[in-house]
Amino acid sequence: MKYAPNREPSPLPYSPFKSCTVPRPIGWLSSVSRSGIENIAPYSQWQNLTFDPPMVMFSANQYPDGRRKDTVVNAEETGWFVWNIATYDLREAVNLSAMALPPNESEFDRLHVTREYADNAPIPMVRESPIKFECRYLSTHRLKGNSPVGCVDIVFAAVETIHIDDAIITADGKIDIAKVRPIARLGYFDYTVVSETFQMRVPGSDAAAQAGLEGRPTAAAE
Repeated sequence: MKYAPNREPSPLPYSPFKSCTVPRPIGWLSSVSRSGIENIAPYSQWQNLTFDPPMVMFSANQYPDGRRKDTVVNAEETGWFVWNIATYDLREAVNLSAMALPPNESEFDRLHVTREYADNAPIPMVRESPIKFECRYLSTHRLKGNSPVGCVDIVFAAVETIHIDDAIITADGKIDIAKVRPIARLGYFDYTVVSETFQMRVPGSDAAAQAGLEGRPTAAAE
């Protein structure tokens, strides 16, 4: 089977596109409006960009009526948002926060989570989430789609503060991802959870490359 998605309808009853680029990390992003309304919502187009300095991005499609997502507007107007890692234990709260509410209502009011506040700006964070990034807004790149919902805002940010629960740090100073159990987006209504990991090392890479891949920038620079 093959088809040209820009010219032909999907030959399958459900479009396969989003079900092939998987698993996708979830950007569970909290923010606050200029008027003080606190917001949190999950985005399945979320990723790191680089590590020196740490930068991230997320993308958000418009609503059918052309309105932009609250997280995008809040980030642009206040200059900050927070990424909260979405875990299996928090899956119901993540799903509930995906509801489309009016801009004057806060998703936090419907969630059974504890609010705590970021260091750099009065942005609410989810205390029960074991990893949080405080993200300083850099810029927005807009791409036009074939329909209003196809139009997308791509938001770029710098990570200024990282919060990690000591309980998920191993004795040798690594994140125990199997203990965190992050969830990721698949296609359709499907998700997955990271509960086990395995290692692979790039053959022939030198010590500096190995150090960089493992996250040891000091060793890589020596």
